[in-house]
Amino acid sequence: MERREFIKLAGAGAVSLAAGSPLGQAQPENTPRPNILWITCEDMSPTLGCFGDLFSISANLDALAQQGVRYGCAFTHAPVCAPSRSGLITGVYPQTLGTHHMRSKAPMPVEVRCFTEYVRQAGYYCSNCSKEDYNFLTPATAWDESSEKAHWRKRAEGQPFFSVFNLTATHEGQIRLPDDDFKRRTRSLSESERHDPGRVPVPPFHPDTPEVRKDWAQYYDLITVMDKQAGDILRELEQDGLAEDTIVFFFSDHGAGMPRCKRWLYDSGLHVPLIIRFPEKYRQFAPGAAGSTVDRLVGFVDFAPTVLSLAGVEIPAHMQGLAFLGSQVRAPRQYVYAGRDRMDERYDCSRAIRDGRYKYILNLMPHLSRGQFQQYMYEMPTMKVWAELKRLGKLQGPPGLFMEDTKPVEELYDVLNDPFEINNLAADPQYAGRLSQMREVLTEWMREIRDLGLLPESEMYKRANGRSFYELGKDNYTVPLAGLDADDAAGRFWGVMRLYQQQKGSSPEWLAKLEALLADPSPAVRVAAAGLLHRSRPEKALDTLIQELQSPDEWVRLQAANELDPLGPAAKPALEIFRKLVDDPNQYVVRVAQHAVKTSDSAPCE
Repeated sequence: MERREFIKLAGAGAVSLAAGSPLGQAQPENTPRPNILWITCEDMSPTLGCFGDLFSISANLDALAQQGVRYGCAFTHAPVCAPSRSGLITGVYPQTLGTHHMRSKAPMPVEVRCFTEYVRQAGYYCSNCSKEDYNFLTPATAWDESSEKAHWRKRAEGQPFFSVFNLTATHEGQIRLPDDDFKRRTRSLSESERHDPGRVPVPPFHPDTPEVRKDWAQYYDLITVMDKQAGDILRELEQDGLAEDTIVFFFSDHGAGMPRCKRWLYDSGLHVPLIIRFPEKYRQFAPGAAGSTVDRLVGFVDFAPTVLSLAGVEIPAHMQGLAFLGSQVRAPRQYVYAGRDRMDERYDCSRAIRDGRYKYILNLMPHLSRGQFQQYMYEMPTMKVWAELKRLGKLQGPPGLFMEDTKPVEELYDVLNDPFEINNLAADPQYAGRLSQMREVLTEWMREIRDLGLLPESEMYKRANGRSFYELGKDNYTVPLAGLDADDAAGRFWGVMRLYQQQKGSSPEWLAKLEALLADPSPAVRVAAAGLLHRSRPEKALDTLIQELQSPDEWVRLQAANELDPLGPAAKPALEIFRKLVDDPNQYVVRVAQHAVKTSDSAPCE
């Protein structure tokens, strides 16, 4: 039997939790509590003039930055909206809550609440205009009002407020609108405010084509539209005579809504702009002078405790974030962490850790391409032309890396000297010490937060058995030991994944072990083993995959569909089942089934 090994992740040295800091001055008792305004946007990296992007036209936000403080190192913990927002609203990592998969509906424990509930209890009026998208059902007690008409103006006279205005103009789906629709969407722009595709800066990880240039130009056009909307909100604050009583935050929910940015653990998907303006009345909370830049590492799980700290509300012990402003400010963190899990219909599992200079990424499913087909992402013209260039064999250099059939188990980048993260240093002996350190720190973080992403999705639901996933994690859950003979089903699942990592699985010994797992009590293990076994013994594996494609468990069906779809003609015996699954109640099963049917129907006749 092979030795059981801990999944080769990375450990996280515990972040310093030292209380108190010179930056965290107590608010004088006679000073009223501040109003707090969040102006948020979607799918945008720090591509603003105030963050050094000279191609951007963002006059209102640039002015806000001159009046406030820019955070140069603000990061989300998930490069896609719903997992990102779940941690933002709770101060708890998605992998701890079980909200890490895109568009899931995790049951919430009594212990964890939206931070606005605590703020409301302290007397604040809380309004949200209007997106929630937390990967769990929003409790009725989270907001005084959450709608497209929600506004601070509906509060009682003299009542402090916490208000969110979420601007959707920059969302990925707006970039690829048909030309006429895009013109209507950007009708507020003058000709001088429109961005020339011929001059747009194309990042080196993208192929430089007209389609890519047009998408990036329209991305920048939408930033200017959003900037005008943000300016309107700031003017309303001024008109209401509230600017001197209100601390204003501006940030995006994750990185740019372009392929290899959104959904991915590179800075292009995780790094966000963060601007905070402090009126003179609350200047004691500011970490720097107006117009300055702060290099403190800030993560999205830090936002909830920070708002509570500014509002004078005690921070609950279960929150995993660290307040970076207010009377309860904590010592700066050394690392920020992030995870990538199921993105819509496609499974994946990666974790990342970043300090002020280096980024380490662990890919736990290295056999999956970064560019695997995902219906929504592939609607972007950039993604379509990128895939076509791969089909034609015309990709070279950094653009080719993203579309490779597999990805490395480990990635390490010097983000100061390689900001686009295209030169992987993981195999460079010069950086072996740094690699080992960050691997250890990430591993410890995953243990500490009880990372539920290491449970296959169907296993997570099965083990929770009606309880919240959070309670499952707290109930003696430990990160599984990987091994084909492990006692725990999750350990056996990761034992199969380790064979992918080690590029094993074709020797008679391993094939026999995989074949035995086709009878495993866990369907997640059966599907994983069949997926790998199919490479060498398809006649043994296909029946198992087809059987699980018809499972009553929707997440088992999705896992099996993900294993079968890439097999192409070899999955032909499953085609009729896929045709039936285009009406499946799980929308993600439908998407994989549609792709399987479409690619089969468009395949050349034999």
